[in-house]
Amino acid sequence: MDENKEINELENEAVAGATESEENEGGKKKKSLGREILEWCEAIVVAVLVALVIRSFVFTVVRVDGSSMDHTLANNDRLIVWRLGYEPKQGDIVIFEPNIPENQGKSLLDRIYWVKRVIAVGGQHVEIDYSTNSVYVDGVKLDEPYLPENMNPPADTSTIRSIDIPEGQIFLMGDNRNNSRDSRYIGPVDEDDVVGTAVLRFWPFTSFGGVD
Repeated sequence: MDENKEINELENEAVAGATESEENEGGKKKKSLGREILEWCEAIVVAVLVALVIRSFVFTVVRVDGSSMDHTLANNDRLIVWRLGYEPKQGDIVIFEPNIPENQGKSLLDRIYWVKRVIAVGGQHVEIDYSTNSVYVDGVKLDEPYLPENMNPPADTSTIRSIDIPEGQIFLMGDNRNNSRDSRYIGPVDEDDVVGTAVLRFWPFTSFGGVD
């Protein structure tokens, strides 16, 4: 009788141990699944933060809207714009936020950005001669093979034709001079309003390459 009792007790302990083991294994599985989901969430958050930092400080992607840079850039071209440590230089193609009425009171996502070419930087003098289709910076005529056609004098006689560029500002013009609203109309642009410089066109693929 005692032997049967001892056997039953051993069997009960074995059953109890197996049940406890199953419960522990199930708990580990639940814990493992929960931890995996948490790790995925953390990875996604980190990836989003890294992408935002890169977009805000390193480079960003923009789409050209309009024809003011024909034939250097075309409508709907996609560009990589370099931001990190960029300082405007004469000849660069830049993206900037113009100080125009359309941008007043708009959120960052709704503001208009323009793409133009740097003609002169702070401390330089710009002279525009429509009669000879020439732009002079500090008395030196610019070599501008990218212009699609000769410049026509703007109908608005108040547009800038001669100006000294203040320090911390730049003078910008579109390559399509006859269809470009630029510094001739809005004046020099603060360097702080420049997003960055266009370094690569990746769309359309047939025009893939550097931008100059």
